[in-house]
Amino acid sequence: MAEVGAHLTAAPAGGDRPSVFEAVAQDSLMAAVKPALQHLVKVLAESNPGRYGFFWHWFDEIYVLLDLLLQQHHLARCSASFSENFYSLKRIPMGDGRQQPLATAGLPKRQHWKSLLLLVLVPYLKGKLEKLVSSLREEDEYSIHPPSSSWKRFYRAFLAAYPYVNMTWEGWFLIQQLCYILGKAEHHSPMLKLAGVRLVRLTAEDIQALEKKWAETTPSQTHSITSRVQSALRKALGGIAFSLSTGLSVSVFFLQFLDWWYSSENQETIKSLTALPTPPPPVHLEHEPSSALLPSLKTVCPLCRKVRVNATALATSGFVFCYRCIYSYVKAHQRCPVTGYATELQHLVKLYSPES
Repeated sequence: MAEVGAHLTAAPAGGDRPSVFEAVAQDSLMAAVKPALQHLVKVLAESNPGRYGFFWHWFDEIYVLLDLLLQQHHLARCSASFSENFYSLKRIPMGDGRQQPLATAGLPKRQHWKSLLLLVLVPYLKGKLEKLVSSLREEDEYSIHPPSSSWKRFYRAFLAAYPYVNMTWEGWFLIQQLCYILGKAEHHSPMLKLAGVRLVRLTAEDIQALEKKWAETTPSQTHSITSRVQSALRKALGGIAFSLSTGLSVSVFFLQFLDWWYSSENQETIKSLTALPTPPPPVHLEHEPSSALLPSLKTVCPLCRKVRVNATALATSGFVFCYRCIYSYVKAHQRCPVTGYATELQHLVKLYSPES
């Protein structure tokens, strides 16, 4: 059975509180799945842009819809998210000192919808915000004119404040986890507290109830056309969510391995590139008086004598400068400042680091 899985075991009496390792592991599960899926879609899009380019362009939106179906399916049937159910956990309402409800009972509507929004919407908005910040930083690096409008001043202030906001956000999660480790909090994540739930381990009764629920076949007795359509839609959405759940349960380890493999491959590629011999400098450079411009450090721009920002190379000579410095120089003199070779603005080539 895909929902329960062979890995589920009954929790010992009085030991319903999951360890911090279980809690953090289930958090990191979906965080590792998305990059791996993104890489697969990217490979497909690059192999056939006309057919698969749409999926790459709208990957975030497609992923959030599938995630919505997946999490809704598990919250409704198991009182847990996909990753929580994978690690034999369930959600129960806070402050419920009475006997814990079974996993098949589901969460109250308020906690259910809050859990669904926090599981799906918050990661989506956070990812969009990170992409926005990255694009604004790239735009700011390429801009060669000082900010003149209030909008430019605003987004520069936003870029300056974002690292502190992000540090506060991550620190909030870290403090919550430390409190959970020390037994001072019922939640390892602020998202659970905002949803009004806490995590506990599945019991033997929960596993039996889940198995019984999936074994039951209750034919729906619907009479009106509207109720039949609604029932068909529910079955279709449930089937899609079940297929996603089953496929993800089987392939989750493969996707995690894929994510690790490509990050490791990138490191090996960097090492192999740095081991290649350095190309020779332009011809007759030693006879040029402007060769005195070359700094001793390779990371310093020959024009401003500072560490390069937004590194840009000249296709005519191969030397690297800051974008602003070389743009202004070539526009004014139409030549390379080091070799004197005739150069135009179209010969500027942006250099990308392996991380970007």
